[in-house]
Amino acid sequence: MVTLGCARNEVDSEELAGRLEAEGFLLVAEPEDADTVVVNTCGFVESAKKDSVDTLLQAADLKGTGARTQAVVAVGCLAERYGKDLAGSLPEADAVLGFDDYPEIADRLRSVLAGEVLHPHTPTDRRRLLPIAPAERSGSAAAVPGHQVVAPDLPVGAAPASGPRAVRRRLDGGPMAPLKLASGCDRRCSFCAIPSFRGSFVSRRPSDVLVEARWLAEQGVREAFLVSENSTSYGKDLGDLRLLETLLPELAAVDGLDRVRVSYLQPAETRPGLVAAIAGTPGVAPYFDLSFQHASAQVLRRMRRFGDPESFLGLLEQVRAQAPTAGVRSNVIVGFPGETEEDLETLCGFLEAARLDVVGVFGYSDEDGTEAASYDDKHDDDEVADRVDHVTRLVEELTAQRAEERVGETLSVLVESLGGDDGPLVEGRGAHQGPEVDGLTVLVDAEGRPLEGVAVGDFVTATVVSAEGIDLVARAEEERR
Repeated sequence: MVTLGCARNEVDSEELAGRLEAEGFLLVAEPEDADTVVVNTCGFVESAKKDSVDTLLQAADLKGTGARTQAVVAVGCLAERYGKDLAGSLPEADAVLGFDDYPEIADRLRSVLAGEVLHPHTPTDRRRLLPIAPAERSGSAAAVPGHQVVAPDLPVGAAPASGPRAVRRRLDGGPMAPLKLASGCDRRCSFCAIPSFRGSFVSRRPSDVLVEARWLAEQGVREAFLVSENSTSYGKDLGDLRLLETLLPELAAVDGLDRVRVSYLQPAETRPGLVAAIAGTPGVAPYFDLSFQHASAQVLRRMRRFGDPESFLGLLEQVRAQAPTAGVRSNVIVGFPGETEEDLETLCGFLEAARLDVVGVFGYSDEDGTEAASYDDKHDDDEVADRVDHVTRLVEELTAQRAEERVGETLSVLVESLGGDDGPLVEGRGAHQGPEVDGLTVLVDAEGRPLEGVAVGDFVTATVVSAEGIDLVARAEEERR
């Protein structure tokens, strides 16, 4: 099982792995040892699509080369989004399966191994369909090899939010795990195709989220990373838009979980009560993943979003008034159709004032089926690349400065890895650092040497002594747990 894309897809892969293992399949760590390679693809942007196709082709190359591999199967967002078109252009894949195939994934793989030719998935705009339970329309995360460790099934009702019972089997034994809050999105951002293949927003029941959180804690997870397409919408389809505020203290109280982190907040929907819950609930990381996307009001309107520098800075002021050392990350799109030099200056001015910890910078590109693909006033590829380069260089300078500002701060660091190419290293993340994309913290002792006597999964109290880019070096104190 190979996973590409985002953390939501990691959960999908673990649910697929659980179904397969429950039906008698054995997951192996190396593709050449597998009868079937399942590639959970990402279809978000062009680079992700290319990575998914390249991975499928690499897996297909194993067939007929002496490896055990007999079949390569595409699932996930790219397969859901393009279906039979992907199958037609990529005959190396033995099957292209959509989200609706997930409940019968074991039967589908057996059919493929038996030599049957399955009719490829036919894409449908899922915004026009009734909502389907999240685990039944999953899809889009970094390559995660399988490990031959059997995990117990989730209790009945743990996942998905409704519908057939599902199981989950961890593919990564680390101390952090994603935990899905919801699937789908009801927003209609003009640049984004996700709602067309992910479907409408569907929240999982709080009781199901809690049961799965307890199960994860029993597997050794110490940080739960709450993922969805839009966490600020959680609960609206269940009749209570404030449900996340009440759920967070319950999750933080789960025995064995020491930290709960929320991802992907819509700035225009981030209400004061949610800010207070994230900033002030013990056990919840004061961490705000705010998808600003831009700062120019004119560009944001064309994106079918809301906001301006003043409202965004007001939100950040609200956050920092309650949690002065909160981590804040965001993504921005530059080179959007109609973006003027003045708009770009507005964005850069906002970034300078915002003091964000991490900013992902993306150049605009057309996405099939989106409103923005039909817009006039598009910039050519060279101009978009120049703007990306300009904003990226600014962001690298600003985020390095923000990291330097953290020198002297005390962090609670979750140890995630031991060892390194140049000698022993103890690496982890503070509360302000999200998984994989927000930098890391290297732990040292009082003499500046790699910290000893700790294990993966420990929390270590440490003081930041230096920064390199967005990464930190912190001196461990006595307290660890």
